This record gives sequence, structure tokens and C-alpha cells, in this order.
Amino acid sequence: MKSLNWDDPLTTHPSPAPEMQADIDMGNNTAQVSGMDTAIANLNPVRAEDKRVIGGMGDINQLAPFRYPWAWQYFLNANKNHWTPLDINMNQDVHDYHHKLTLEEKHVYENVLAYLTTSDILAMRNIGLAVMEKMTAPELQIYQARQVYEEALHTWTYQHCIESIGLDQGEIYNRYRVVPAIHHKIDIANRRMQSVLRSDIDMKDPAELNNFVMSYLFFAAVFEGSWFYNGFSPIFSLQRRGLMKGTAEQLQYIMRDEVMHAAFGIRVVRQIMREEQIALDEQALREMWVEAEAAEADYARYLLPEPILGYSADNHIAQFRFIANRRAKQLGCAEPFAGAENALPWLDEQANMRKEKNFFETRVTEYQTGGGLSW
Repeated sequence: MKSLNWDDPLTTHPSPAPEMQADIDMGNNTAQVSGMDTAIANLNPVRAEDKRVIGGMGDINQLAPFRYPWAWQYFLNANKNHWTPLDINMNQDVHDYHHKLTLEEKHVYENVLAYLTTSDILAMRNIGLAVMEKMTAPELQIYQARQVYEEALHTWTYQHCIESIGLDQGEIYNRYRVVPAIHHKIDIANRRMQSVLRSDIDMKDPAELNNFVMSYLFFAAVFEGSWFYNGFSPIFSLQRRGLMKGTAEQLQYIMRDEVMHAAFGIRVVRQIMREEQIALDEQALREMWVEAEAAEADYARYLLPEPILGYSADNHIAQFRFIANRRAKQLGCAEPFAGAENALPWLDEQANMRKEKNFFETRVTEYQTGGGLSW
């Protein structure tokens, strides 16, 4: 009989003989337990009121009682949007790219993927390395662990699209290093993350705490809540014309994830503000939005030097401003772009899709588990 080698799961090795397995099991049961009863006697029960987002006194390894039941609900809802890129048929996209897209449309498609491939890895590292360790309530960390997985899944999705279409992976992945308009957005986010990517940050220091909150806020409200949300729209504009529908469908599922990431992050920021009795620096907020808009405008003009059918750089920039105002309102802050209008009223529909599919087109008929969610 063969069994998996867990050190090298791609190979198998014979299972140990029963008598050898018995010896192994006996060896695993020889742990010393002296002093354990005394240690347990000195532990106090966890109380929900002792939990805090940062600097809590509860046991980080004990999930309940909940202080933040809404965070647990985010985790449950996230699991209702479970999917993988292998569920979506890319055959028509391959045909569309090679036989239907214009050169301008190919430029848009390729550079959207070039931006997203790097961005989601950065988002994954930010939550997994810079944020999670600073949370002191496990219900927050558990949702963020799911978020880390989702960012990895999104990265797989973009790679799946690039590979399915037959694009030069090295060239696409390196564009963020050589295209200034893409690199600028990545650089802004990387600077934010690097400023908090330290385990020795003293959250009792007001300057450090405020910097952490602004970094977390940037990723929730700008990076995922506005840049990502807005960043899928060029592909959705192709989908609305019957093109690249497989790619667009995958981005729709990603969009659902990102909406939740943004909403969760904004809620955590507001919770920190209440618990730590701090206010956001209005000047720092204005500078954050101005810098984000300038970078988005440069990216839009690179992506769309000339309009494609149904979409333009002006549409993209105007929609960024509208979504930025929405995120600011979620934060309880003043709108950064007064008077911004909804340039793409169809964009929100992408996160509320319900569809019926032919079994022979794709394995997906409807993600029933997500059907009851309000996005």
C-alpha cells in the first residue's frame, strides 16, 4: 500500500508495517505533562469585554466568546463565495483575443492583467505580514486569513487567464517594473505597507498607531475599495459587448471578494478609532486621495490613450472619483471629490450577478452558496 509523503507530496512511499506504526504511535504519547494542572489552574476565563482590535487582553487562540460577531459573519459570508478559476471555461476568450479584439483592446486586456497580478500579491502580503500579527482578536484574524487565501486565489486567476490566452508570462508580469503608470500605483502601496511591515511597532506610540491606521485605511478604501473596484471595469466593458466573458466572470467573483475586503477593513479602522479614541488627520486623508487620483489618472491614460467602444479614460477617472466618495462616506469622512457622478452605473451590477449557464459551456450553473448574500 502506498501513502503520501507529506514532506514531498508529489511522491509516495510504502506505508510503515503495522508493528512499526505501533512503535511510532507509542513514541508520540510520551510527552511530559508535569506541571500542566498547575498552569491551567492559573488561567482565567476569557471575557469578550477584554478583547480589543489592538492591545487586547484576551487569549488570541480562543475564538469565543465573540467581541466582534460581525467579523465572524464576514468569514462565513466569504466562504459562500467559494470558487476557483478552473470552474470557468476560457475557450471563447482564447478565440476572442486572437480573432476579435482590436490592438487597442488587447492593450487594455493585457495591461489590466499586468497591474492586477502584482497588486493582489501585494494585498496578500499586506494582510498576512503587516496586519494580521497586530490584531488581538481571533475572529478578526480568521477573516483576514481567509482574505490572504482569496488574494492568492485571485493571483492564480490572473495567471490562469494569462496562460489560457497564451500570453508571454515573463513579459506581462514584468510590465509593472517597466511601465511607469503601473509601477507608480504599486510603489505607492508598497511604501504604505513597508511603513508598517515591522513586528516591533509600538502601538502605544500615537504616531505609530496613526500610521498603522492610515496604512490599513489606504489598502481598504483606496487599494482594494477604489483601485481594484474600478480596475475591473475595462474588462467588464468588453464583457458587455460579448467579449472575454470567461475572464470577466472570474473578475466578477473577485469583485465580490474585494467589496468584502474593503468593507471589513473600513469597519476595523472605525473600530480602532473608537477603541483608541483617535481621529483621522483630515490633511493626511486629502493627500491620500489626491495622490491616489493622480496615479489612477496616469494609469487610465496609459491604458486608454484612445477610447475603445463603450469605455474611455475619462469614464475610468470619473468613476474612480465616484467610488472614492462612497468609501469616504463609509468611513464617515467628507467626500474627497465633491460632485463626482456615477459614470458607469452598470458597474455595481457586476457584484450582484445571477446567471444560468448551459452545462456544456461551463461547470458553473450558479454559485448558489452566494445567492443569498447582499453585496
